[in-house]
Amino acid sequence: MNEVADPLQVRLDRLRRLVPLPLLAVSTAASFAIPGAARSRLLLEASLVVAAALWSAFVSARLPAGTPLPRRLAAYAVHTPLAAVLVGTNLCFGIFAYSGFLFAYPLGRRWRLAAFAVTALIVSASLAGGYPVRLDGHGLTYLIVAGVMLALVLNSASITNHALAQNEERGRMIAENARLHEQLLTQARHAGVIEERQRLAGEIHDTLAQGLTGIIAQLAAAEHVRHDPGQLSRHLELAQSLARANLAEARRSVRALRPGQLEQAGLPAALGELAREWSASSGISAEFQETGARCRVPDEVETILFRVAQEALANAAKHSGARQVNLTLTCLDDAVLLDVHDDGTGFDAAAETDGYGLPGMRHRLAKVGGTLTVESSAGYGTTLNASVPLR
Repeated sequence: MNEVADPLQVRLDRLRRLVPLPLLAVSTAASFAIPGAARSRLLLEASLVVAAALWSAFVSARLPAGTPLPRRLAAYAVHTPLAAVLVGTNLCFGIFAYSGFLFAYPLGRRWRLAAFAVTALIVSASLAGGYPVRLDGHGLTYLIVAGVMLALVLNSASITNHALAQNEERGRMIAENARLHEQLLTQARHAGVIEERQRLAGEIHDTLAQGLTGIIAQLAAAEHVRHDPGQLSRHLELAQSLARANLAEARRSVRALRPGQLEQAGLPAALGELAREWSASSGISAEFQETGARCRVPDEVETILFRVAQEALANAAKHSGARQVNLTLTCLDDAVLLDVHDDGTGFDAAAETDGYGLPGMRHRLAKVGGTLTVESSAGYGTTLNASVPLR
């Protein structure tokens, strides 16, 4: 699993790659704009500027995020002396020296404070008029400036350490939560596979296995009466009939994995076709309507909603005494709804039922986080509302 990147570290790393070269350009422009530089130092200054520019453009700017600590330390060890010498040649390069703080950020708690302190001493030289060579007025000024700078920088470093530590802890928690979530999903998928295997095993045992046993029994009986053409023909016809029934049952079990209507078209078209076929077979008028914007529904949700519609129509044909059934599919921003309404006799929705229909629908919908609501009363028909969130 990929580690969650710290947004603060990502921003600081982007600044570390992009900022040094522009700061160097500003420092160089300022150094040449301010008169008074000794001619003898211009060649040294130009050489250092070229070295710093090449370093910033082709090396430090290409250090990727997540660079190992030894390479980050090496980058700071190259960048800081360059900035220090440039400040020694011209105080304007203190602007460039500020980029050293960006190289200090990714060094970790152990090295960050020391790197901040060294960079602060270099920047203090540019503010105090240069590096001190003895304890005179200039040296005292440098010490005061450096002391204030160190206090501010170390306080900032302490706050930064705390913030980065919190971000790292938050990142670890997010990564751990993601790992646990993935583990739960894996377990849920595994449980679903086991449940489906158990369901198929039950169906095979109750239908196909018993049918095959019957076929074997008829063929064995035919073997015993092979000299009696009438009895032989009867047993062979029974075996053939059982084979046809088993073939039909096998095809039904395969279709139960995903309805054939959904293989050929999307959920709206499949529900429309289902309403037409059910109406033709039951003699009850049925209409399908799609409302809302068309949305993309996962295959598993499509299958479950289609099965819910099938079960609702089967219940309506058996129990409702309805003359009209309406199916409505509605797609919202965060959920997909299926309503099945009939104008039949209705029933007490609060009363417990012995059938499998409603509990089976609820069980199917619960697999995808959906719910089933039933509104019904005697003489006022029944409305089933299946709701599935779109994650």
